[in-house]
Amino acid sequence: MFVEIITPDRKVFSGEASVVTLPGVDGSFQILNDHAALVSTLEKGTLSADNEVFQIEGGVVEVLNNKVLILAEGVN
Repeated sequence: MFVEIITPDRKVFSGEASVVTLPGVDGSFQILNDHAALVSTLEKGTLSADNEVFQIEGGVVEVLNNKVLILAEGVN
């Protein structure tokens, strides 16, 4: 699936991944290929896309048609 991580000032990551782990408000969760459509808020924490790991400051994720778009408030 195609994954993009975007902050208000730059694009942090753009590429393919087979699994994405996200810090949700009620705990972490994973997105796999062909996941159902989803929109969720994210907490501050660790985001991973295959072997890439990022620390985000919260945000929103949208999953639609095998594309994962993460709008992060900030990435360290």
